[in-house]
Amino acid sequence: MNEQSTVAAPARRMSGIGRVLVVVYGILALAALGRSAVQIIERFDEAPVAFTLSGLAALVYVVATIALIAPGRVWYRVAWCTIVFEFVGVLVVGTLTLVAPELLGQGVGDPFGRTSTVWAVYGMGYLFIPLVLPILGMWWLATHRPEQSDAGEARA
Repeated sequence: MNEQSTVAAPARRMSGIGRVLVVVYGILALAALGRSAVQIIERFDEAPVAFTLSGLAALVYVVATIALIAPGRVWYRVAWCTIVFEFVGVLVVGTLTLVAPELLGQGVGDPFGRTSTVWAVYGMGYLFIPLVLPILGMWWLATHRPEQSDAGEARA
């Protein structure tokens, strides 16, 4: 019976829109990871702040993806932390790229430029998905809280 509850807990959290969120977070994680790796390896000196932010965004997307998949209250809290951090990051970096792009590096204000970040101009280069995704993620987390007796809690 305990084994069934362990299997059932993630299934409740990962149905419908939850699965779509995980897929989109996973795709964004791979895209941000690839972009930041190329930027950091090939031309870090062009815009070190922007490329460091790209790497940070990639890390946030990877952790958020894992946290949305993993069962338990601890991972639920990790998901909240990463998704809220992502939302704040998108707002701060998006605003900076509009009002003071020189703080991030040359050409960062162009969301399609080679020195741009995932979060530049609120994710415009990624069809504003980085702006909308954390809002959907926070809504999803708020409406799909794990149960108090979640079996994943004992393992976390």
